[in-house]
Amino acid sequence: MVTKSQCQCICLATIFVIGTLASLAESRSLNAAPVLENHKWWMAHYGRVYVDDDERSMRSKLYEENVRYIESVNKANNRPYKLGINEFADLTNEEFKTARNRFKSHVSAQSTALFRYQNVTAVPSAMDWRKNGAVTPVKDQGQCGCCWAFSAVAAMEGLTQLKTGALISLSEQELLDCDTSGVNQGCEGGLMDSAFEFIQQNHGLSTEASYPYRETDGACNANNEANHAAKITGHEDVPANSETALLKAVANQPISVALDAGGSDFQFYSSGVFTGECGTELDHAATAVGYGTDTDGTKYWLVKNSWGTTWGEEGYMRIQRGVAAKEGLCGIAMRASYPISSMKLH
Repeated sequence: MVTKSQCQCICLATIFVIGTLASLAESRSLNAAPVLENHKWWMAHYGRVYVDDDERSMRSKLYEENVRYIESVNKANNRPYKLGINEFADLTNEEFKTARNRFKSHVSAQSTALFRYQNVTAVPSAMDWRKNGAVTPVKDQGQCGCCWAFSAVAAMEGLTQLKTGALISLSEQELLDCDTSGVNQGCEGGLMDSAFEFIQQNHGLSTEASYPYRETDGACNANNEANHAAKITGHEDVPANSETALLKAVANQPISVALDAGGSDFQFYSSGVFTGECGTELDHAATAVGYGTDTDGTKYWLVKNSWGTTWGEEGYMRIQRGVAAKEGLCGIAMRASYPISSMKLH
C-alpha cells in the first residue's frame, strides 16, 4: 500500500521528469530554429528557390548537415585552412561534383613535346600574376561543367597580357559553342589542350564582351566568333609529376592545371593553405597564377578558380606546394599545360 508521503514523492518525480523532457525538447527546438532561419537567410542571399516544400525540406536537412560538418572541422582547429558556408551548402558532394567538375582526365595522355622552361635555373621566391596585371577578375561557370574552358581562357588571357600589355577578358562561350567536333563537349566536359588546339586552328578567340557567357551550350555564332581579340601559335605541356617543372612554368606565365577537387573540404574551402585529403583522380580544371610561402613556412600554389568570388579566398585557393607525392597535392602537377606565342591582332 502506497502511503501519502510516497505518493507525493512519486508525483514530484513525475513532474520533474516531464519538466526535464519539456526543457530538452524546447532546447532542441531553439537550437533548430537558428539553423532554419540561417537557411532562409542563405536562400535569400544566394537567390535559391525550391520547387516545392519537399525539396525545401530536403535541402534544409542537407544545409544543416553541411553546416555541422563545416563547424566541426573549424572547431577542431587542426588544419591550416578553414571551411565556410558558401553557395554550395545545400548540395550533396556528388551533386556538387557533377555540376562543377567535368575535366576529362581519362581521354588522352599528355604530349612529350618541347617544354620551353626546362632549362630555367632560377625563379623568384614568390610570384603573383595578379600583381603583374595578367589575371582578369574571377568568373563563375555556374551550373555548367566547363571548368576546362575557364582554365584555358585564363591561361590565354595571361599570356596575351604578357605579350601585348593588354589585359582582355576572353570568351569561354565561344569554346562551349564552337569547339565541339572533338573531345570538348561544352557543359559535359573537356580538356584544356584540346581548347588550345581549337583556338590555334580557329586563328584566335573573341572577347567576353563580343561573345558573352550564358552558362549553357549553344550554337556557334559565326558573327560573334569572327571578332578575334587574341591568338596563339600552339601549346605545350608541363612535364608530368614534377612540381619543380610546374614551378618553372608558373614563374613565367599563368598555367592551366587539373585537380582532384571532389572532396567536401574542397567544396567548402574558405581560407588558408589547403592541405586536405585528396587523391589523383583529376576531375576539375583551374589556373595556377602564382606561388609563395605562408607565414608559418608552408609553401603554396596560388590557384584561380571559376566558382565565383564567394568560394575560397575571393575565388582563389592556396594549395600546399612541395609535398612528398610527385603528383603534387590533389594531382596539381599531373596535367598542366599552357598556350604559347599569343600576339595582338591589328
